[in-house]
Amino acid sequence: MPVPLLTVDAFSDRPFAGNPAAVCWLEEPREAAWMQAVAAEMNLSETAFVGPHAEGFSLRWFTPAVEVPLCGHATLASAHALWATGRAAADRPISFHTRSGRLVADRVGSGDDADAGEWIRLDFPRYANAAETPPPAVVAAIGAEPVASARVTPDAGHDPTWILQLADASAVRAVAPDFGALRAAAAGVSITAEGDEAGVDFVSRFFAPMAGIDEDPVTGAAHCWLAPFWAGRTGKTRFRAVQASARGGRLGVRLAGERVRLEGQAVTIVEGVLHA
Repeated sequence: MPVPLLTVDAFSDRPFAGNPAAVCWLEEPREAAWMQAVAAEMNLSETAFVGPHAEGFSLRWFTPAVEVPLCGHATLASAHALWATGRAAADRPISFHTRSGRLVADRVGSGDDADAGEWIRLDFPRYANAAETPPPAVVAAIGAEPVASARVTPDAGHDPTWILQLADASAVRAVAPDFGALRAAAAGVSITAEGDEAGVDFVSRFFAPMAGIDEDPVTGAAHCWLAPFWAGRTGKTRFRAVQASARGGRLGVRLAGERVRLEGQAVTIVEGVLHA
């Protein structure tokens, strides 16, 4: 039976920017090996698999290489796809049931939580971080000396993830990692710095070659640890963030206790069916 599939550019208000994700609608559960094969075929940073659930929708995320426990941009893309295709009621929040627990998406307009225009808000878990010096191999692979660093916690059962604060936003944009060395170090890395334009609190980039993603264009999940990191430096709980990849993306981020609320827009690029 053909599987409905969309490609959505997430964390962008226009095509060919932000982070593309494939969204597959599954009427019935499929084996993980099949989903992994589809994700490899799509060859995007994430492919989301959405299906019916007694209390909303089930959701799983796969890179071309592995299944991941949390993904922001593919969740945003999935919510956009469900509303766009009429599978979810336009005036109701969406409840996703995932490996990271229950995640909620709703629509927000102009006001305190979003800029003018319709945005999607995601309710995600907060990831703590603790100041720690990264291994020299990680710093060498990035090719830039951090002014501060932290390790994301908890990371039990997952490759370690590091936050490296660089001197300024131009240093973040200039980084050209040695992906082979970073893959050998088996670490994910968020590099970040204060924003250098009006209305932008911080910029970042994210690298995860061990998961099959050299550089992720826009990473919602990374802002679940970047928000606490920057809150500890600024005392703020609301941020406007830019992920400074080649495609680029903009996010609203707000700390809410043990949760992080991510806000972004999305655009459908392709709609079709998978014959496999």
